[in-house]
Amino acid sequence: MKNIAQKLKYTALGIVSAIALLIIWSFIEPRLLNIEQETAKIPNLPSSWSGKKIAQLSDFQIGLWGDNRDTARSAVAEIIEAKPALVLISGDFLYHPGKNIAPEIKTSVDIVSPLVEAGIPTYAVLGNHDYGMSSKTVSPKVGEAERLTKALEAAGIEVLQNESVPLTLPNSNETLYLVGVDSLWANRDDVNKALSTLPDSSPRISMMHNPDTFEQFPPNSAPFTVAGHTHGGQIRIPGFPQWSWLRLTQKDKVYADGWAKDFEKSGNQLYVNPGIGMSIAPIRLFCPPELTFFTLERA
Repeated sequence: MKNIAQKLKYTALGIVSAIALLIIWSFIEPRLLNIEQETAKIPNLPSSWSGKKIAQLSDFQIGLWGDNRDTARSAVAEIIEAKPALVLISGDFLYHPGKNIAPEIKTSVDIVSPLVEAGIPTYAVLGNHDYGMSSKTVSPKVGEAERLTKALEAAGIEVLQNESVPLTLPNSNETLYLVGVDSLWANRDDVNKALSTLPDSSPRISMMHNPDTFEQFPPNSAPFTVAGHTHGGQIRIPGFPQWSWLRLTQKDKVYADGWAKDFEKSGNQLYVNPGIGMSIAPIRLFCPPELTFFTLERA
């Protein structure tokens, strides 16, 4: 009996120690930036754009206690060193805007403005937290989203709201289009409007915050699309990125990280970025913050 009691004691101590180590690591991991290199294929991609790199960031969540602003700054520094042709930021700059969101907006702008200062074209869309929405049942705070938009655009970052813009490289007149869709939870998204001015069969990249918006795109209208919102699930099982806390708490199938498979209509592809920041608590477990670089290729 004594040996059994000792074994149970040591087993319990081992379990408690393992849990304590996981908790400690979950506060460390958010400070360790993961850089992913991906290839994106786009039909009719102009030759001048072939081989060019673009970068994606998402979900800073500035304002959460213990937020991840230093990792966001590190990601921006990595982008400036890599000198991509384009940067896409897929929303949720802020976390829970309070009565005075000026400091949170200033921090967000300070983080991303070096991209513009380095001469890298930078575009963004807004997420649900930028509208002050932590859930679908909260009313959107449009005025606060407009304040953030004005501050970002004053810094040289164009915020897309259900529109497409033509992109050209220096010394080239070949056009690649960027489609940006506004927040789904704020009921501000309009995919048809965003696509309405695009020439037929034109090469394009699409961007939104919430991956669920992707389902609204008609077939062959979004060959390369990026989104954020999920934080990669934030807490997940090692080696199984789709098995996460987010997956356990959602009734429908959630694509939280990487290329979404069996989710697209014909000719459409979606990449979900796990983002930089966090929700509820400043922890990540087996789900590091991510900066993604895409090399463009003609499909």
